[in-house]
Amino acid sequence: MDSGLEAAINEWHASVNEGDLDRAARAVGDPVVVLGPRGAGTITPAQFAEWVGRSGITLRPRSWHPVSERLMVVEEDATWPEHTEPTRVATVFRASGGKVTAALRLPDLKAALELAHICREMAASE
Repeated sequence: MDSGLEAAINEWHASVNEGDLDRAARAVGDPVVVLGPRGAGTITPAQFAEWVGRSGITLRPRSWHPVSERLMVVEEDATWPEHTEPTRVATVFRASGGKVTAALRLPDLKAALELAHICREMAASE
């Protein structure tokens, strides 16, 4: 596992789980690609920080699955202020320059690994 990728993902989790909006904005690229239950797209670091504050989500890493030098799938337990019972999810992370440049949250590990492998193959064929 690339230590830069791991460090970027660790910083992303720490900033999100602490609800530190300034730190969250610094943890992501400009723009950052996101995917979640409400859609997908690119957002600014400020918009990412706003989401962190608005959602109140915590994502506790449970297992790490390296896919490539820049891609990692992390299985997580998600909780929200109104839903404190953990929900298992998985996120495909991409990082560059010490920052997370994509965080694609999917409902389970299998779906996240499938998407990560497709992304890896697409990048390899450019």
